[in-house]
Amino acid sequence: MENNLENIPRIDPTIHESWKALLLEEFNQPYFNALKQYLVQEKKNHVIYPPGNKIFSAFDRTSFDQVKVIILGQDPYHGKGQAHGLCFSVPQGITAPPSLVNIFKELNNDLDISIPPHGNLETWADQGVLLLNATLTVRANQAGSHQNKGWENFTDAVIRKISDGKEGLVFLLWGRYAHAKEHLINGDRHHILKAAHPSPFSAHSGFFGCHHFSRANEILEEQGMTPVNWSLS
Repeated sequence: MENNLENIPRIDPTIHESWKALLLEEFNQPYFNALKQYLVQEKKNHVIYPPGNKIFSAFDRTSFDQVKVIILGQDPYHGKGQAHGLCFSVPQGITAPPSLVNIFKELNNDLDISIPPHGNLETWADQGVLLLNATLTVRANQAGSHQNKGWENFTDAVIRKISDGKEGLVFLLWGRYAHAKEHLINGDRHHILKAAHPSPFSAHSGFFGCHHFSRANEILEEQGMTPVNWSLS
């Protein structure tokens, strides 16, 4: 997909084949066409993150068949160069934001994994960790600016399709916004781990000490699945 957002409804050609048939129905819905028109107008007047060719990165790096862990974020980072289509992740060379720093602190506490030298989580995505934001775009320097424009319809549908189409997945829901998505997940088919958000404002209220990384791997191994190598070093 080029940076021209008008190409969104044609489906980003870098989306993994396993997602295309699954998501085609959503790309053809009226709400998605309205979302596209909104983004086209936004792009005329504002800088939008992530770049157009990175909007659907979560569906490129992690195939539907690979998915075994899902981490739900809210919306992309709104600073220059930060967002690249994977929730909580930043490209190499970009300073890790505070929430990501706290994720690394918990990872170190939980599994004694060294704090990584970068904040790029692509290796997690390549192992089947779907790093999904509820909103896939944002206006530069304006957090939450593209909420309630249609992206949530799309990502809610993605969560439902994953819940209905697979079994034994581990959903990591951090913070109240992510907790509100629990009703989209079949708790009889999947495992739901909830904790506070890793933001500095809430990490000490239940994110630190949640041990979600080790617990997720224990659940995967109990089902005969390969655990995630959470190390980024």
